[in-house]
Amino acid sequence: MKKDEISQRKRERLGLSLPVQVYCRESLDFEWKEMTRLVDITPFGAGLTLTHPTEQGRLLQLTMNLPRQLRCYDHLEPQYKVWALVRHVKQLPQEGKTPQRFVVGVAFVGKRAPASYETDPTKRYDIAASPTESGMWLLIEPPPPTKSRVNLWDTPRYETRYTIQVGVKIEVFDDHGNIVQTEETVTENVSHHGASVLSALDLEQGRFVRVTSLYQPISATAVVRVRRRGQDGIPRLHLQFTDKEWPIEGVD
Repeated sequence: MKKDEISQRKRERLGLSLPVQVYCRESLDFEWKEMTRLVDITPFGAGLTLTHPTEQGRLLQLTMNLPRQLRCYDHLEPQYKVWALVRHVKQLPQEGKTPQRFVVGVAFVGKRAPASYETDPTKRYDIAASPTESGMWLLIEPPPPTKSRVNLWDTPRYETRYTIQVGVKIEVFDDHGNIVQTEETVTENVSHHGASVLSALDLEQGRFVRVTSLYQPISATAVVRVRRRGQDGIPRLHLQFTDKEWPIEGVD
């Protein structure tokens, strides 16, 4: 292993199955908490599983009874609270009717969330190339949009979109991860990484949904990027798929 790889990793991850409470503000008016367990941990990051979907760049708050030698602060507090940046998400195969689960890797970024998060919890961040002196990772905000990219994690704005109607079912989750709303509708356009769908669902930017084709065995998690009303007066949801590409082979 190279020297810079060692310095960035700092310590090997420890397999420690501790209970942890995860808190997320998915949008301005929607938040959830989930009790789960760690998969592994270092003082500077962790792996865990969730039933709630999330995406790279989102902030989560973890609360756990972490051993003091693995803490960067609050060594005498009974509970260790740390903000963490989602670095990767992997959807696990679903078994029967059990809830969908995701393996999530996070980097610890400190005791407090940035001020910009308070006004926009849907904001996505990145981390600096090197950690701070304490070992925590330094948050950086993505650069402003350009002609070729909407922001740091979005797909190219000019990706080919197919103006076709595809019948889909949209499922909305509550704060416990249960499906509370279902709508069958059609797409206005679709690409590998996103779709615009006609929808009466009143969902804020940042909310996660599950999109399933009505005619093919295709299902994907998506996040609401924009909700707007078209010139025809019909509201639309602009969705970005977060866990896989939508197959559109054979579409004219």
